[in-house]
Amino acid sequence: MWLFTFYFKRFLIERYGFMVDFWQLTNEGFAAVFSDAQALTGWEAIAVLLALAYLIFAMRGSVWCWPAALTSTAIYTVLFWKVSLLMESVLNVYYMAMAVYGYWMWTKGGKAHEGVSIVSWSLSTHIKLIAVTSFISVVIGYFMATQTQASFPYLDAATTCFAVMSTFLVAKKVLENWIYWFVIDAVSIYLYVSKGLMLTAALFVFYVVMVVFGYLMWRKKMHTQQSRIPLSPGIA
Repeated sequence: MWLFTFYFKRFLIERYGFMVDFWQLTNEGFAAVFSDAQALTGWEAIAVLLALAYLIFAMRGSVWCWPAALTSTAIYTVLFWKVSLLMESVLNVYYMAMAVYGYWMWTKGGKAHEGVSIVSWSLSTHIKLIAVTSFISVVIGYFMATQTQASFPYLDAATTCFAVMSTFLVAKKVLENWIYWFVIDAVSIYLYVSKGLMLTAALFVFYVVMVVFGYLMWRKKMHTQQSRIPLSPGIA
């Protein structure tokens, strides 16, 4: 059998040398990606678990989502830098700052300093947010494409810019943040699979499903909050 394999391989090299070299390079590339993915898996797994905790706590409106977010994003800052998702790495530095801000808003924010309540913003406000964020995404994407070695510069920039905006909405407890996250997470799945971050990609598949439930839970809580607001004299 080994003799047959030897001569068969020699025949392929002589007749189809280019194709053999191509497949050999391809196999070596996949092996390198798999090796790198294994090295990242340990820390990535911890970050994934903490990110899951963040999502679950956020869906429930629990302030404990922010400590989980702070630790998870600190890990992801390093991981994304190592795989050349530069804007994703910078984004996670912002997330760490927003984790502190979000914790403060949910505990000490609002007029009574007892934490903010869930609110819904108008369609016109969201159209303005989308327009401004899209413009900034294109500008940053162009800069990354021409001046850096970033992978998928325009997609990377878009997910980054919209995530920055959406995270601020989470901290302010704006209901529609879940809709933005649905789109962001769906696009992010492609980025992470392309970079071999398979656990994170799996996490974001889960996110896409869970953000729907997050939206429904927040909307129900918002309606409950509104029903508890006492009517002013003469309105009833």
